[in-house]
Amino acid sequence: MADPASYRPKAGEIPTQPGVYKFRDARGRVIYVGKAKNLRARLSSYFQDIGNLHSRPAAMVTSAAGVEWTVVNTEVEALQLEYSWIKEFDPRYNVKYRDDKSYPWLAVTVGEEFPRVMVGRGAKKKGTKYFGPYSHAWAIRETVDQLLRVFPMRSCSNGVFKRSGQIGRPCLLGYIEKCSAPCVGNISADDHRAIVDDFCDFMAGHTTTFVKRIRAEMYAASDEQDYERAARLRDDLGAIEKALEKQAVVLGDGTDADVIALAEDPLEVAVQIFYVRGGRIRGQRGWVADRVEEGGTPELVEQFLLQLYAGADDDGVPREILVPALPAEHEVFEELLSERRGSRVRIRVPQRGDKRTLQETVARNAGQALMMHKTKRGTDLTSRNQALEEIQKALGLDAAPLRIECYDISNLQGTEVVASMVVFEDGLPRKSEYRRFVIRGVEGQNDVASMHEVITRRFRRLLDEQARSTEVATESGPMLVDPETGRPRKFAYAPGLVVVDGGPPQVAAAQAAMRELGVVDIPVCGLAKRLEEVWLPEQQDPVIFARTSEGLYLLQRVRDEAHRFAITHHRSRRSKSMVESMLDDVPGLGEVRRRTLVKHFGSLKKLRAAEVDEIAQVPGIGPRTAVAIKDAVDRVGGHTGRQTVNTATGEIQED
Repeated sequence: MADPASYRPKAGEIPTQPGVYKFRDARGRVIYVGKAKNLRARLSSYFQDIGNLHSRPAAMVTSAAGVEWTVVNTEVEALQLEYSWIKEFDPRYNVKYRDDKSYPWLAVTVGEEFPRVMVGRGAKKKGTKYFGPYSHAWAIRETVDQLLRVFPMRSCSNGVFKRSGQIGRPCLLGYIEKCSAPCVGNISADDHRAIVDDFCDFMAGHTTTFVKRIRAEMYAASDEQDYERAARLRDDLGAIEKALEKQAVVLGDGTDADVIALAEDPLEVAVQIFYVRGGRIRGQRGWVADRVEEGGTPELVEQFLLQLYAGADDDGVPREILVPALPAEHEVFEELLSERRGSRVRIRVPQRGDKRTLQETVARNAGQALMMHKTKRGTDLTSRNQALEEIQKALGLDAAPLRIECYDISNLQGTEVVASMVVFEDGLPRKSEYRRFVIRGVEGQNDVASMHEVITRRFRRLLDEQARSTEVATESGPMLVDPETGRPRKFAYAPGLVVVDGGPPQVAAAQAAMRELGVVDIPVCGLAKRLEEVWLPEQQDPVIFARTSEGLYLLQRVRDEAHRFAITHHRSRRSKSMVESMLDDVPGLGEVRRRTLVKHFGSLKKLRAAEVDEIAQVPGIGPRTAVAIKDAVDRVGGHTGRQTVNTATGEIQED
């Protein structure tokens, strides 16, 4: 591990102009590429105290052995050079958006004398026009099969094309009029090129013109009593309409846009993009990438735009790009992409209407893609075994922690303080053994004292149940059971590792609680959210897992599940207490009926949305009392909108 001070350039040597910089490791390999409006200001930020850096930049600067830069004239030039270097060097610490699967393209080989339409995958090639990508190859093949009735262009391979020319007989598609058979001279190269151009225009979204033209020709042929031609044009029109049915209209104004959305967690980001041309969804792609840089959504969007569009063809850049957050230098991106496209390109965040609705749909797709990726990774047996081995090695445990318990505290400004305990066995959640705690011995907001209380209660129960249990042999091994009832004692099993959500103070509180009970053989660690550091008791420095570590991924899953479980419990109790306090002044409503009301509706939101007749149906609640309850709820609500509280920040949010 290198000391950044060993290769830090003097401040006066670094220029203040725009430019692009590269960090290299001891072997000379480029490990990171970045750009800056002011090189001196940006590079100096990397050489501050390591403790102040995010874990990923800290890992990068300690892996590097040198830094170099290139000054450019404009920010657009810096953007272009950054893309070129990322493509050339493939640096390990840059975000890499790579396909999570191979998507099919619809390709037209416009560079050939007789262009061919085909469905393929892989990298793009020069001299070929691409449409898509599409989610399923079978869907685009069906569409092409329909359109070949209207645009009978070549779709055969080079081998079939040459062989048909040699024998002077077209293939089957030529006989059924799904190919104009240029291989045997049935059509000239120029006329075939015209068919290809019409096909490309149609696929690019210019569909209205063709529909109107074919319909007009159909009626004209009917008027001329050329019914065979009219029937053929009718079938062509049906083929076009059937092809268009596969592409839903999502933007009524016929917009050409790429709609981008992200779903993030501390280690990974999922990206989804919908390609909309002529108001219709023409294709879709998805990526899941590792987060290797510090920064939020604007920085991730910037990296995505750079990798997606900087090397795109002119026709691959739409007029409008809809993103979840604007990058800091979106004007520079607009200038670069406008120059590449040859006309104005706008990058913006949709605020309302159909475009906003569509981006929310794309965001749901991104969230589902990230969830499926994490589920697949979390349930893989090899990954789970690797994660447990990495945790054992990194924390110096005697054995792999087959049972991990994690604890989290949740409260809102010191009220309704609760805690959660989640259990993972063999790297998978054991939800039947989750537990909730209500903190009663701590006043106000004191997470450290609350953690001490919940750990004390859990391990006092462990000792009590172990002392009062009998061990019996079962098919799956020995089991501790209640000697009177024969039921298993779930709290009697000691974890292989205790994880607390927090840093050194929470870890110290957990260890102190266990020592007070005489439990000294169970290891404890804490996972801090800000830098994803793992803290051990009585150690000044945290344990830093590798960014791609399966062990860190498992610890994060355990911590996030404990956080989710605690917040769910806290919201439930807060909602019930708010309902009960709100109804204190309702005449004739005692404690028993108040609890019945809370149990019936379950939450303040549902009670507020209920009508008087629905409230009156609760056992023990009459019509007059229901009216009083409704008045009390509306009076405290103060508005017709719904309110929720972010328990992590205390922020009141409108539904």
